This record gives sequence, structure tokens and C-alpha cells, in this order.
Amino acid sequence: MTKQPTTLGAFSVSLAVKDLQASRDFYEKLDFAVVGGEPARNWLILRNGTTTIGLFQGMFERNMLTFNPGWDAQAQAVEAFTDVREHQRRLKSQGVKLMNEADERSTGPASMVLVDPDGNPVLIDQHV
Repeated sequence: MTKQPTTLGAFSVSLAVKDLQASRDFYEKLDFAVVGGEPARNWLILRNGTTTIGLFQGMFERNMLTFNPGWDAQAQAVEAFTDVREHQRRLKSQGVKLMNEADERSTGPASMVLVDPDGNPVLIDQHV
């Protein structure tokens, strides 16, 4: 029997930007629209169709790949999903080093960060 892959959830790219407003203006010219965020806290979420990007000023050093277990591409909760802690256990069992870990004793929202072989951070950030 073939093993079914786990689902990482909604995908977006989280961009570390220098000037939130300048980045917003640029991406709006590409027909992205603001769908969430807190500009006063230096972050916005923009979407064009099913493509989502996050703009984050002063929150992290590098751009990140972001996955959201429990969400669909429109950031709506889905009924069935693989919990971030289950992803964490699976990855650790395969020898993947985690930079930040979710608390295994917790439930609900949690996150973890790993880094790919080229140094790109991957955030698995569960909000439900």
C-alpha cells in the first residue's frame, strides 16, 4: 500500500520587507489586494486569486515559505487536517533539525520552523 502524504495546508510566501507601504504599493500594482494584517504592527497579507503573500517589516531577516495546517487557500478553517505537532514528530523521526518547535503538550495554534538545505526558512504555522 502506498503511504498517503500529509497535507501542510495553505501555502504563502512571507516576505521580509524594508518598507511596508512601498511593498504594498508595488504588489497592489500586480493586482494583489490586502486581505488581512495589522499595518500598525508592520504586517499585511495580500492575495491575488489563490496566491497569497505576507509582507512583514522588521519581524524576521529572511523571506520564508509558510504553510498553515488547518486552512485552505482563502485562510478558512478546514474540517480535517494534519496538526503541526504531528508534522513535527514525523519530521524529527526522519532526522530533520528544527529551529523552533511547537509545544508537544499543547493543542490548537502552534508553529515550528525548519531550514532547507539552502538556508531557506520554512514556517509551519497553525492558527486553528
